[in-house]
Amino acid sequence: MSLNLNKLVDKAWEDKGISELLDAPPSALEGLTQKHDELLAELKIKTIRDLGNWKYAAKAHALVQLADGQS
Repeated sequence: MSLNLNKLVDKAWEDKGISELLDAPPSALEGLTQKHDELLAELKIKTIRDLGNWKYAAKAHALVQLADGQS
């Protein structure tokens, strides 16, 4: 099964594989820019993998899931 990641990533990254995307800067994600890369780097987030594994993002996601389950 092939994943269509085109809606998730910037056009320049649409032909990349998942491993390459995880090692890419956050600006490879649709809607983020190099300015976001600079801001996130201050939090030691330099790749999409870092962002996905960032403990505060995981906590925020858990809270959203809990809230969605209450509606």
